[in-house]
Amino acid sequence: MKVGILGTGMIVKALLKTIDLLEFEKIYILGTDQTKEETEELAKKYSLEKCFYDYQEMLKSDVDTIYVALPNHLHYMFAKQALLHDKHVIIEKPITSNYKELQDLIDIANQRKLIILEAMNIHYLPAYQSMKNILPKLGQLKIISLNYSQYSSRYNAFKSGTVLPAFDYHKSGGALMDINVYNIHFVVGLFGKPQKVTYLANIERHIDTSGILTLDYDSFKVICIGAKDCKAPITSLIQGDQGCIVLHKPVNSFMEYDVMLHDQEKQTYHFDENKHRLYYEFKEFISIIEQKDYDRANEMLIISSIASELMQEARKQAGIQFDSDTEMFHS
Repeated sequence: MKVGILGTGMIVKALLKTIDLLEFEKIYILGTDQTKEETEELAKKYSLEKCFYDYQEMLKSDVDTIYVALPNHLHYMFAKQALLHDKHVIIEKPITSNYKELQDLIDIANQRKLIILEAMNIHYLPAYQSMKNILPKLGQLKIISLNYSQYSSRYNAFKSGTVLPAFDYHKSGGALMDINVYNIHFVVGLFGKPQKVTYLANIERHIDTSGILTLDYDSFKVICIGAKDCKAPITSLIQGDQGCIVLHKPVNSFMEYDVMLHDQEKQTYHFDENKHRLYYEFKEFISIIEQKDYDRANEMLIISSIASELMQEARKQAGIQFDSDTEMFHS
């Protein structure tokens, strides 16, 4: 894979820490005039092929895949340009600001036989894959509760009047899009689309700083808590009539889980291979794109589509409107 990385943020730096374990043929990076020094430092530190400061120039190069690691509101625009230049795209979570944007990208990709993947690493973690096989032991599922509450340093700035992208509705921010999205993907990857979604959000200046999302799967119920304005022990529980599974780490980075069945001792499943959490997803992304595995790509895109649709409905209920949502809120 010849990948063009867009951005120099925290997630890009995290990926670069594990690139020596990934079989990229070439890695390019796109910076801006404001981030030129940082871009050059990253290129030197990780022996990247080339730095670009003009997106159109990057798209004219031999890059075959674009990794969009920019603020949420830019995902659609930059991914669309990549697809129109016949490049595959890997897009950071949340994949787009709303469901309509995602459907537009899918249409373009289908017409051009290109692959779209959302960089949601949960689905590729060894612990998550293992847990899928354990679920039947819990019997009939009853209650699933996921709490990902992490006080954001940006919330202090927000309270003082400085609005950074994480809390900016003009930039598709908010707790749902930034943190509860992980809980949603965790659940949808296991159980598919629910019958009903409800979102109760704490709103400040038109954005959700925290919220409780409920998903109704008829025979069992799910609670997803995502907060950036308060914190709590990050714990996830999957409860059935024969036992439960407990996670003590965020769902996007857990490497172990406990299984407690009725009348049995607790059993812990551990999968720490000393690899970065992003390693697993990008290893599979390289395989999917190089092998043109459209079936696997579409399987993952269905999960992304369901999650996008759920978050759009949740925001609509809470009155959280992004700049690209005009049609949605008047439909």
